[in-house]
Amino acid sequence: MNKIKQIIRYHAGGFGSKKISTLTGVSRNVVKQYLKLFASLGKTIAELEVMDERALYELFHPFKNHQIIPDTDRLKRLNEVLPQVVKDLRKRGMTLEKVWLQYIEKDPKGYGRSQFYFYITEFRNRSGITMHIEHKAGDKLFVDFCGDKLQIIDPSTGEEKNVEVFVAILGCSQLTYVEATMTQTLHDFINCCRNSFEFYGGVTRAIVPDNLKAAVTKSSKHEPIVNETFGSFAEHYNTSVLPTRAYKPKDKALVENAVRLVYQRIYTELEGKRFTSIEELNTAIKTSLEKHNNAPLKNAESRMELFEMEEKSTLLALPQLPYHVYKIKEYRVMKNGYVTLHEDRHYYSVPYNYIGRRVRILYNSLLVKVYYQHLLIATHERSYTKNRYTTDQDHLASQYKFLTEWNPEYFVNQANAISEEVALFIERLMESKTHPEMAYKACSGVISLGKRMGNDRLINACKKAIKFGVYHYHFIEDLLKKNIENQDLGDWSEIKPTPSHKNVRGKEYYDYKPHFKQ
Repeated sequence: MNKIKQIIRYHAGGFGSKKISTLTGVSRNVVKQYLKLFASLGKTIAELEVMDERALYELFHPFKNHQIIPDTDRLKRLNEVLPQVVKDLRKRGMTLEKVWLQYIEKDPKGYGRSQFYFYITEFRNRSGITMHIEHKAGDKLFVDFCGDKLQIIDPSTGEEKNVEVFVAILGCSQLTYVEATMTQTLHDFINCCRNSFEFYGGVTRAIVPDNLKAAVTKSSKHEPIVNETFGSFAEHYNTSVLPTRAYKPKDKALVENAVRLVYQRIYTELEGKRFTSIEELNTAIKTSLEKHNNAPLKNAESRMELFEMEEKSTLLALPQLPYHVYKIKEYRVMKNGYVTLHEDRHYYSVPYNYIGRRVRILYNSLLVKVYYQHLLIATHERSYTKNRYTTDQDHLASQYKFLTEWNPEYFVNQANAISEEVALFIERLMESKTHPEMAYKACSGVISLGKRMGNDRLINACKKAIKFGVYHYHFIEDLLKKNIENQDLGDWSEIKPTPSHKNVRGKEYYDYKPHFKQ
């Protein structure tokens, strides 16, 4: 402010702007600006002499006080277009020179390039008010993906593949985690978040992601809708999801700066190196990341040291079991009691009473879980064999079990549990059929008779059937229903043959003889 008073005094003493610049050490253009502003204020030198520092500052630095003094029509016109000019500067490829050329084309009597740049800078300073945020220890984990990708080489084909780079940073200590992953899909994103928690050895109270699809189903500045699966992951780790506001990069300035440092300190070290797998790339990233986290900050302490001293103890404990990422699909149970996982073209059984119901399938690389109205009704190991069936025998209706679990050994074991006679009858019953499966239902029926009418009666009935050499389900059933399994039915070997009679026709009668005229 003393410089301004000196400039005004020299001006009142008759000195020109060039001489004043030499005497005060202020550039000639700035001297002219101050003198021009002094002339527009209508103040006398005496009035300026008695003003305090603050009053002079407000008079000669109106932009710093967030006030615009439109001293000319030209400035008024510029102030009207400045908001749009700043917006245009955000467009890809736009420069200060280009926006000035557009401005001067519309307003030929407007400001020159340097003055135009000055007013843009002042406007940005006034409209870009920011606030320093103190991050609490253990409170937030900021996560994002780098815009630039890294590459791996397929050793079999030599093809170069782009891979994504995930970045996470703690709010307080700024300890950073970096991992390369194949995609930004939900499965890979959740795996990266899980790995970051394991890297830190604990869980923050909130995760702050960008509005990427894997984290947010629908963005909103008031109440964004978090992806259901990502929300389940957060619940498993006893944390919350706080998405940033859409198109508000300052909400995630911490992770944006972390991404910039990753470019500088990790990408540059990997430049020119060839990696043939994602694991090999992550090993190299880990080495560079350790250097970054252990490098001293301005206060001479590294991120790792700050983490150990201030933040590690504040993290929540990790759950006993890590979260397994499940994909979610909805399908209807088919009439045969199976549901199809179309991704693998494989079929999984569900209890037969859910046939026709719409169920939800949760699956990962190991398991397939089937839910009906939030009730778990089936769990299977995942199979990648196409066009095959995975079956839980308890899911099948009784009339279908013979197609899967029933076999000769199964029924012989069931019968042996009752008695040797019943087992012998079952063996003879199956032998009497041309194919064992033809006897499965009959065998099941015989064993069920023991449950209904008692095993002792069934044993006696089987003994009687073996004696007569009759191996049919209905024979056993008749004996038990008529309660004659203990009666003496005689010896069938003593039964006399049918006597000869003119009305009794022998087998010769039924022999085929062609009846046609020669």
